[in-house]
Amino acid sequence: MATPNGLARIDTNGAQKTKKHENGVCHDDSSAPVRAQNIDELHSMQRKRSAPTTPIKVDGAASPFAAALSEEDRRKQQLQSISASLASLTRETGPKVVRGDPARKGEVAVKVAPVAAAPPPQPHHHHHHHVAPTISVSDSSLKFTHVLYNLSPAELYEQAIKYEKGSFITDTGALATLSGAKTGRSPRDKRIVKDEAAAQELWWGKGSPNIEMDEHTFLTNRERAVDYLNSLDKVFVNDQFLNWDPENRIKVRIISARAYHSLFMHNMCIRPTEEELESFGTPDFTIYNAGKFPCNRYTHYMTSSTSVDINLGRREMVILGTQYAGEMKKGLFGVMHYLMPKRRILSLHSGCNMGRDGDVALFFGLSGTGKTTLSTDHNRLLIGDDEHCWSDNGVSNIEGGCYAKCIDLSREKEPDIWNAIKFGTVLENVVFDEHTREVDYTDKSVTENTRAAYPIEYIPNAKIPCVGPHPKNVILLACDAFGVLPPVSKLNLAQTMYHFISGYTALVAGTEDGIKEPQATFSACFGAAFIMLHPTKYAAMLAEKMQMYGATGWLVNTGWSGGRYGVGNRIKLAYTRKIIDAIHSGELLTANYQKTEVFGLEIPTAIDGVPSEILDPTNTWTDKAAYKETLLKLAGLFGKNFEVFASYKIGEDSTLTEEILAAGPKV
Repeated sequence: MATPNGLARIDTNGAQKTKKHENGVCHDDSSAPVRAQNIDELHSMQRKRSAPTTPIKVDGAASPFAAALSEEDRRKQQLQSISASLASLTRETGPKVVRGDPARKGEVAVKVAPVAAAPPPQPHHHHHHHVAPTISVSDSSLKFTHVLYNLSPAELYEQAIKYEKGSFITDTGALATLSGAKTGRSPRDKRIVKDEAAAQELWWGKGSPNIEMDEHTFLTNRERAVDYLNSLDKVFVNDQFLNWDPENRIKVRIISARAYHSLFMHNMCIRPTEEELESFGTPDFTIYNAGKFPCNRYTHYMTSSTSVDINLGRREMVILGTQYAGEMKKGLFGVMHYLMPKRRILSLHSGCNMGRDGDVALFFGLSGTGKTTLSTDHNRLLIGDDEHCWSDNGVSNIEGGCYAKCIDLSREKEPDIWNAIKFGTVLENVVFDEHTREVDYTDKSVTENTRAAYPIEYIPNAKIPCVGPHPKNVILLACDAFGVLPPVSKLNLAQTMYHFISGYTALVAGTEDGIKEPQATFSACFGAAFIMLHPTKYAAMLAEKMQMYGATGWLVNTGWSGGRYGVGNRIKLAYTRKIIDAIHSGELLTANYQKTEVFGLEIPTAIDGVPSEILDPTNTWTDKAAYKETLLKLAGLFGKNFEVFASYKIGEDSTLTEEILAAGPKV
């Protein structure tokens, strides 16, 4: 029907539309109003509830009838396990836990009743006479502890930005955060329970990183950490794995108070699939990170308000008084240094990469030796940058991520690390522009130990899964600021053990006081701070595996040539890369060699792309007398460092062999 002015009447009463109206210009494309009655409901509709993508299995087979019930049962079992982990040792029950964020009051949550706490184990050392508390209930039993379980990076970003002061998104999408007063590890505050087993198995005494505590003190600190975590409205729980070798992986649970810590461990540990979470069960090791809360300094063995405690018998770690996330990473590495050798698996503080033909190389080296730079090779696949296991199956990365130093980071020098700092990455203690959020990696205002933690798949040439065949080459890196070690030496097994145990590099002293004399640094097994057993144990396992699988040992000097620091020049990175390439290709296996004096090292006479005159240090020093004097000085430092190992005994027949001692320098 037409209106008086000749225009078609507009249908305002919902009359049927013709096909012409539906497809024409005047088509009404409005949609039905949202079903939400308020803004909170609208926000709840924005988030789609996720569910496992793998079928629920009953007796090994998928059941079409179990899906809804099994989801609830699985969550209840999961929460019962977490409640048991958080159970007090001095009260009858664990906390009442509920899944979900307490801020989302409209969210349906799964609740689980308190779990009875197991009676505390009796300490092995009985010099403390304490009466066990008989408290059966406390005010904490009147509240729920909300569990935020295995949250995604996006969810953890939201938690950090909402509730943790100092959390910001940078211009590349990384989460910048602060670790509080501690911006590095606290090795003097790290202790291990010296029970009967640990007293016999672990390395104690001079040179050892292991500081003892008794079990009663550990349980006191554990109770303090658990009470603190239970007092919170919410805790973050990560259930994850260590070791990419499926036959030898370890299940770890991390209970923490900060989203930052949860995201850090999400990146650093191996992330389970939904199917793996369904059957995760009881963890093999649990971390209680109550780092926002100090320890009681009047507690026995405590020397500060920080305490990082490991109980190998209970398979637990407690953190109090430090929020530095690296304590968790390195604490678990120490645990792996204990657990893996029990399975005849060698744990290693090393980088690892693999050629396209499957040839694997291990890289050992302390800070400043070029381990990260040389193990990162675009022509090879990265298995891992820091922690590995060598088993009868081959090599495997312990971790699921990388923890890279960021000080003076640049796109030109470290493009892979630079590009990995994006959404999902944790940036620790960096300084950024308040407006643009652009990070200034040269700014040391907070600390020099700025770090980035990101999943290993953020590296383009990472090998996923992070496993490989048995290594062909074991490369020990040293930045020799004395300038007397050759650029490369081929080692026999005894020499490999000697230099592996020594863990040598030389640092250039700070210039503030005008001192420029190189300082020798030794770190047993290139990671003394993290090993549990005596270094000779790891060295013997390394030699056994190298012999069994035909690996060759190499000592590569990335330091100075033609004189010590201040006199000579640092060996060009391009030459070192040519040397590493020659090791990978097998070129150096067929080279001609000559032996050096004092250290008795086999050095090649020629390498393609490397000037032959620099291969022998005697050729590069103009002052031959100064060379000999410096060479003997370094040899003496090696000998002095090795004294503690030469006199060490494990049992009756495990002293260091004369063969290993003979592999050292002759002064």
